[in-house]
Amino acid sequence: MTTSTPEIDNSPSSPAPQFQPNADFVYSHAAPFIAFSGGAGLSPFAPGTVGTLVAFPLFWLFNHYLSPVYFLLLIDIMFITGIWACGLCGKALGDPDHGGMVWDETVAFLLVLYFTPDHWAWQLAAFALFRLFDIAKPQPIRYYDQHLKGGFGVMFDDMVAAFFTLLCLAGWKAWVLSETYF
Repeated sequence: MTTSTPEIDNSPSSPAPQFQPNADFVYSHAAPFIAFSGGAGLSPFAPGTVGTLVAFPLFWLFNHYLSPVYFLLLIDIMFITGIWACGLCGKALGDPDHGGMVWDETVAFLLVLYFTPDHWAWQLAAFALFRLFDIAKPQPIRYYDQHLKGGFGVMFDDMVAAFFTLLCLAGWKAWVLSETYF
């Protein structure tokens, strides 16, 4: 019995074979550990949503122990670290914006939570809006998602989704709740 190896089409039109990440990959180096939000991106169901949920315990922890200036500085550092980690991890996976890399959702939603009123109803609305913008990718989010590459592109389109989430929440607070209906 003879065995043969499958032939790989190396023409430019065929995509490169991609590595399927697992726990060994995520815990092998700091970059995939960060890019996958400590393993949350390995979720078989809705890894982006799971990565967004990771922001909640981080928010509760940071909000309790850090002053506002240090909290925002930490979010900046997390964003810059995400550019490095997602860029490196995307190259290793052969997919610059692999679905398991959810650090972008974690950091962007952490920023949303920072500016959202500290009440479960506001935070739930923020979560729903952020996921809607992140999944639907209306313009200009879609533009940045398609045109910015590497780690910065991975991180930036989610920051735009965070901006639109905060804009909607601010509009709701300013125009609807300022009325005497409630």
